[in-house]
Amino acid sequence: MLWTFTLGLWGLSRRGSVWRDEAATWQVAERSTPEIWHTMGNVDAVHGGYYLLMHGVFECFGAGVATLRMPSVVAMGVAAACVAGIGRRLGGQWAGLAGGMAFGLLPAVQFHLQEGRPYALVSAGIGISTLLLVTVLQGRGSTVRWVAYGVVVLMCGLLNWLSLMVLPAHLVTLLWARAGRRVWTHWVTVSVVAAAGVLPLVVFSRRQSHQVAWIPPLSWHMMIGPAILLMIGGIGALVDRPRAGRLSVAVVGLPLLAVPTLGLAGISLAHPLFLDRYVLFGLLGLALLIGRLISAAVEAVRFRNPRASPWVLPTVVVVAFVALLPQSLAERSPSSRVDDVRAIAADVRRLNEAGSAVLYIPAERRDTEALTPNAFSGLKDIALAESPEASGTLKGIEKNPSQIRGAVLAQRRILLVTDASLVRASVTAERDKTKLSLLEQYFSAVAETRVRGRKVTVYERFPPMGR
Repeated sequence: MLWTFTLGLWGLSRRGSVWRDEAATWQVAERSTPEIWHTMGNVDAVHGGYYLLMHGVFECFGAGVATLRMPSVVAMGVAAACVAGIGRRLGGQWAGLAGGMAFGLLPAVQFHLQEGRPYALVSAGIGISTLLLVTVLQGRGSTVRWVAYGVVVLMCGLLNWLSLMVLPAHLVTLLWARAGRRVWTHWVTVSVVAAAGVLPLVVFSRRQSHQVAWIPPLSWHMMIGPAILLMIGGIGALVDRPRAGRLSVAVVGLPLLAVPTLGLAGISLAHPLFLDRYVLFGLLGLALLIGRLISAAVEAVRFRNPRASPWVLPTVVVVAFVALLPQSLAERSPSSRVDDVRAIAADVRRLNEAGSAVLYIPAERRDTEALTPNAFSGLKDIALAESPEASGTLKGIEKNPSQIRGAVLAQRRILLVTDASLVRASVTAERDKTKLSLLEQYFSAVAETRVRGRKVTVYERFPPMGR
């Protein structure tokens, strides 16, 4: 846990950068509770529980980059501790310690370790629920532990309902371990109750499925990375020599790694939904199996040279850390994400002149103003009809094209905030086509700045008004 905390605190701020997904968290978390409920009715209902949690965190500690990401750092530390605890119980001290250390080093874990999104918290919850399941399978079952298991699964489902795929993974573990009737009775009861508690969110969030319409259909190359991880996990499972009726690292870790990933791939064949972050918690299983591999290496070295065996894990950790160092540094760089919402704030402030207006293409780029309002002080948002807060959205509600036309033609100087990679062919919304067309017909670009995926262009009316 301390190892993972250290990795999380290392370069936590990414030089103050915040990318668009984290900006969504920041925007909603700063709203009042009634405003968050209003927002959930229109967008991001699937993340509503997380937004309410982060609202409480912001209320207690204030909004900021560190506050945004610290819950993920703490959560991943808890997840690593759960891996270590499960590994120690099922494979011995070295398996637990190695698994916990390996978890913090996994590239995907290091990425989400410093993300203001719910996936780290889900991983922590799945780690806790799996540890509870192992506890009861080892004969220490009690009503309190089963209730705790159900509550944790429910909370994970409310943070992201795709985390319910842990239930079929645990089902495979129970089948493989040949759990007794009493265990089955308790597990089925609490699982059904937890799933039923999440079902309203699942049904309601399906109405907002347009938010994931951008996810591409599943293709073979998207499965290359998961296939490699499954292969590594499979080797660890073979080393563990699992057999039916015996609880072991493989019996717990392999289903946790394989079932959610393959399940999401299966769902994506019918409805494109395959993003590895949705099943990030499956890496708990991979870490368990890697820990078992390293413990097997420790045992092999001990057989030949007992004095050298304690150095196997430190050596592996150092080698892995050095090998992954370029990637670790890259993930802690502001350029590691698709954009930086706050990057152009200084340029907007510099280019801001009295009487200037601002336009956003697409409207989602209004998040730059939401996070850096001081930079936009005095700029007239001429396309906005209703603010994001009032409309219960992330981008606000814009005027119709004819109203935008009138507003644009009444301006002398306009700042356009958009993506650095924007090309005319990628603009599909009628409002945005209107904005671009008017700027090209009646204005000329006199200045432009691009920083970390965002761009601000200054347009001035030609010929100058009044001549």
